[in-house]
Amino acid sequence: MNAFKAFKACVPVAWSPNLYITLVRGIPGTRRLHRRTLEALRLRKCNRTVMRWNTPTVRGMLQQVKRLVVIETEEMYKARKLKETNHRALRPPLVINHVLPPPANDSS
Repeated sequence: MNAFKAFKACVPVAWSPNLYITLVRGIPGTRRLHRRTLEALRLRKCNRTVMRWNTPTVRGMLQQVKRLVVIETEEMYKARKLKETNHRALRPPLVINHVLPPPANDSS
């Protein structure tokens, strides 16, 4: 959860018509009302993200389960995905040469 908070501090927060909701805590052991709310939001497994419209109804549902989810705007979500793809991008291989150069003979 701290990684999400640190990331959110880097991106300017602006109003967005869509909200990206990620379930970050497990469902077992939660109240039945919270489980039903997550079911209505179509969040069934951890670390899954869904997109919902930014309406008062959805915001009320998110208020109920705010300790179980992370909410991002469209810009925050796109910036996070871009950062993840850059992190996973192929990098050139690291080449290490183990052959030692021959010693220089100074006979002066």
